[in-house]
Amino acid sequence: MNEPTRIYLDNAATSWPKPEAVYAAVNAYQREHGAAAGRSAYADADHAQRLVTDTRHSVAEMIGATSSNRVVFTFNGTDALNLALHGLLRDGDHVVTTVVEHNSILRPLKTLEQSAGIEVTRVECDAEGRVQASAIRDALRPQTALVAMIHASNVTGALQPVTQVAEIVQGHGARLLVDAAQSLGHVPLDVNDLPIDLLAAPGHKGLLGPLGTGLLYVAPGVEQSLQSVRQGGTGTESEVDQQPEELPEKYESGNLNVVGLAGLQAGLTYLGELGIDAIRRQESELTSQLLDKLSRVPRIRIHGPPDTRDRVGVVSFSLPGFDPQEIAAVLDASFHIQVRSGLHCAPLLHRAIGTFSAGGTVRISSGPFTTADHIDALCAALTEIATSR
Repeated sequence: MNEPTRIYLDNAATSWPKPEAVYAAVNAYQREHGAAAGRSAYADADHAQRLVTDTRHSVAEMIGATSSNRVVFTFNGTDALNLALHGLLRDGDHVVTTVVEHNSILRPLKTLEQSAGIEVTRVECDAEGRVQASAIRDALRPQTALVAMIHASNVTGALQPVTQVAEIVQGHGARLLVDAAQSLGHVPLDVNDLPIDLLAAPGHKGLLGPLGTGLLYVAPGVEQSLQSVRQGGTGTESEVDQQPEELPEKYESGNLNVVGLAGLQAGLTYLGELGIDAIRRQESELTSQLLDKLSRVPRIRIHGPPDTRDRVGVVSFSLPGFDPQEIAAVLDASFHIQVRSGLHCAPLLHRAIGTFSAGGTVRISSGPFTTADHIDALCAALTEIATSR
């Protein structure tokens, strides 16, 4: 007996399914090569190194980086953000961030407040989860070293005014760290056009790679003040006991997750063939359909901007009389639809939009393989749930 078809709408957590080429690349590396990158001179080790180099070039091309060596591979987006925050900030520094942030920024900053003497200002957002660039500007101080902000909210989907903030921060002389976990692979992003100093992202979400992959883009000159937070073997300068200063080796100690990067390269190739502009159009069309049909569900409250130009394909809602976890459990058990429920690791944002005491929201997040039929099935199921009591 065949299992019911699963409708997966939790791509903000990790993308699924992956393109077939991703599975094939992971399998081929594991079965046919399996060597570490940058550690030996035999053919399969050379293949692993070329794979890493090619993936680095693909990321650089996607984000407009002038040199692929400025793309540092990490083990996820959180790892990249920790490298940026712990590596850059010093005692006495002031940081501006926002209440919209994921715990991947909030928690490292709290740790640095408590242990390293930095000071943090957390800028408020509006009811739709958007931060005003003017509020960032007003929060800057002479000792502000860094502005750290998410590009697109993982709760409301709201796109933040990164372009305007980048100009403000550059004029002030501070650094800008952008968390692109929900935007890279979904919307066009060019670090040549934006004065972004550090750009962090996972490889397993919008870039369609496997879990355990991530990246940090380091703009020219930033490496002079960005310390390595992990030291060890790099396969280079093995005759000395000090960490290399060259990029990317300065930040890539230990063996890279080459099998994950093999899958990431395949995901990047797939995205390149589709084109980010086409992906953005498809996602906006599906999100518009979702917002329209969700609005017809009795008593539902949708969070985030109503205009798809102001958001990515992440949509949260509340349904009075239902716990978010209850809705997610019923969708999974009765309709085989998988969504996320809870605080989504963004507690300050839930406090700001008034959903914290209710246990958060239900979150729907589409991906390249989401269809209009999936959206129809979800909204029909939610209507049935909403009218059940």
